[in-house]
Amino acid sequence: MKQFGGPVLFLDRADINTDEIIPAKYLTEITKEDLKPYILEDLKLPGFDPKGEKTRSARVIVSRANFGCGSSREHAPWVFEVNGITAVIAESFARIFRQNMFNCGMAAIELPKEKIDLLFSFDNCPDTAIGIDVEKQTLTISGGGRKEIITFDVSPFDRALVLAGGWVDYADQKY
Repeated sequence: MKQFGGPVLFLDRADINTDEIIPAKYLTEITKEDLKPYILEDLKLPGFDPKGEKTRSARVIVSRANFGCGSSREHAPWVFEVNGITAVIAESFARIFRQNMFNCGMAAIELPKEKIDLLFSFDNCPDTAIGIDVEKQTLTISGGGRKEIITFDVSPFDRALVLAGGWVDYADQKY
């Protein structure tokens, strides 16, 4: 089964849109792998480097509200997928982006603001990582000698999509 979690990339802003996740000028690329170097290229945050080690090593993104707003393109989840990111955790998601994450076999986890704030309190801790158990609907964040366990809810169908590896794998198993 696919492992969910790992090192965390904190993106402390609401309304991160799909053009910031993968700029539209790269949508003509032929394969998902061709998108890989352009992840978060147009995202502007103080001190953020889209080519930096934190971005390259990230397996989980933590952000604020309305993540993935903008266009409905699947390229945004695809660029996360080819960069090894297995989950995005935010206060809320744009509806189509959220479903595209599940359809691609990745977790889109919504948490209330106070839980997101708790996750952000780990931002400057060394070796911060999040482990995610999609079946049990728990995540464990650790770093700097601290550890917190948080529960989350995902619908049974979306959980089944993620656990199957995405919509295509789910359909192959069921039909």
